[in-house]
Amino acid sequence: MAAQRVLVVLFDGVQSLDVTGPVEVLAGGELARPGSYTIHTGSIGGVPVRTSSGLRLLPDVDLTGAGPSDLLIVPGGTGTRTSDPRLVGWLRDAAPAARRVASVCTGAFLLAEAGLLDGRRATTHWRHAHTLARRFPRVTVDTEPIFVRDGTAASTVWTSAGVTAGIDLALAVVEEDHGRDVALEIARHLVMFVRRPGGQRQFSAQLAAQVASRDPLREVQRHIAEHPSGDLTVDALARLANLSPRQFSRAFAAEVGTPPGRYVDRVRLETARRHLEEGAFVEEAARACGYGTSEAMRRAFVRTLGVTPTDYKERFSCR
Repeated sequence: MAAQRVLVVLFDGVQSLDVTGPVEVLAGGELARPGSYTIHTGSIGGVPVRTSSGLRLLPDVDLTGAGPSDLLIVPGGTGTRTSDPRLVGWLRDAAPAARRVASVCTGAFLLAEAGLLDGRRATTHWRHAHTLARRFPRVTVDTEPIFVRDGTAASTVWTSAGVTAGIDLALAVVEEDHGRDVALEIARHLVMFVRRPGGQRQFSAQLAAQVASRDPLREVQRHIAEHPSGDLTVDALARLANLSPRQFSRAFAAEVGTPPGRYVDRVRLETARRHLEEGAFVEEAARACGYGTSEAMRRAFVRTLGVTPTDYKERFSCR
């Protein structure tokens, strides 16, 4: 099979990590499977660009004469706030010829402005997701996943959340092309803790929720994270906070932004996913995360993620 031509779009104000993260992953794919990818960068006019951090990048090609690509990557950055009409026009014309189009972070705004996300499901950095949805109502914006794949094998649009999610997206591309083992080897080479699935939330349960302002409630949050298999009923947590169950439930929801029972469910599910990704057996994960039985955990996975723990482990375990 001929090498896939990868073209990374550059513009003033581009986020440097949005460029270098996916490039390093795909370069790793080329090292693992020589002849897999040829990687080029390009800007309108082929002129050098300055990144949002001040680095100067010299593109390989002028986009206007770059020709078709198999994978077109559009990074984000402050330069997407006032996009170059020439770049948007080029994307509108050139992207449909690519088999795969991918954006990193706010690069989704450039795709949306070019009409490439109309009628599609997409994501972007959590801080900008609501703006994307408001500005482009024809796009179905999902604020939770770290990346989204929408389309068919012949024409796919990938969008991802902020910075490091672009690495996860690129690893998913490599896995699609060369299998899970190659993608995991690249992840290990990059010293990534684990290759995250696209459906993983942009935030952990602890980060997605607010941090309580009162020490007793912060202690409850810490206790839940450290003891997912323990007694985490409202009564038990209320005793830990030295409050009545009614006072505790009301205070926790007000300060954390979610009821205690729902918060516990999120932490347990997230912890179970991590156990499975690290190779634990389903029964082990169920016990360690307070589900009691593997059937109870299965119901939680299917209800929230749409897959069984066994399917999740087979798909995302790093062992």
